[in-house]
Amino acid sequence: MDFRARVGAIVDMPRVQNAIIAVIVLNAIVLGMETSEVLMARYGGVIVALDRICLGIFIVEIAAKLFARGWAFFRSGWSVFDFVIVGIALLPGAGGLSVLRALRILRVLRVISVAPRLRRVVEGFVTALPGMGSVFLLMAIIFYIGSVMATKLFGDSFPEWFGDLGLSAYSLFQIMTLESWSMGIVRPVMEIYPYAWLFFVPFIMVTTFAVVNLLVGLIVNSMQDAHHEEENVATDAYRDEVLARLVAIERRLAEQAGDGENVSYARKPE
Repeated sequence: MDFRARVGAIVDMPRVQNAIIAVIVLNAIVLGMETSEVLMARYGGVIVALDRICLGIFIVEIAAKLFARGWAFFRSGWSVFDFVIVGIALLPGAGGLSVLRALRILRVLRVISVAPRLRRVVEGFVTALPGMGSVFLLMAIIFYIGSVMATKLFGDSFPEWFGDLGLSAYSLFQIMTLESWSMGIVRPVMEIYPYAWLFFVPFIMVTTFAVVNLLVGLIVNSMQDAHHEEENVATDAYRDEVLARLVAIERRLAEQAGDGENVSYARKPE
């Protein structure tokens, strides 16, 4: 095994990956401590030093992966994700780029790429995006229809909620989330329009209990598919490993049998 392969094997070791997770968690705590003026006044030097040490560990890890894998490093989306997150932390935080200092907390997202279970959740969500697009389009159509109806029905009496399409859409979104929908919006409207519930209740039933649950179902199915695919890959890898071992054992037995025959021929009297 050459030196690059050894470096790659070391980086991929479970103990090393667990250590990286611990550093990510520590860095998240340190970045949170930087928001406290009291802590920064007392232990600012230590906190900044810990932050730089964590960043240094991340840089060493990325450099080791680049050295071990070469350009193949950028073929993995998660590797590119780690590279971008660490790269943001290296940009200067002064002048017009001062907002990047706040983006340093994005390093915490690296735990997603390191932890397989979290990675599976994100992959399932990404896989569900195409199907979610159709659901979002359906939601947009429902909201547009509801906004037009609400503006025409309640806009004159409640212009602060339903004065135009934008206000109506925002109010309907609040109603969909069930945040103060009854006492905050619907009941005041029903004081003037007693039959307003005929509009709001079906809207809640369609959006909150049907379309939103459809989104949840799509995400859950995608996560299950990703989990099954990962299990199939692991099963195929284990099967290939077992077959390789069986072939090696068969080859070894054949070699031993051949050696035995040669020995018997050598001992055979002339």
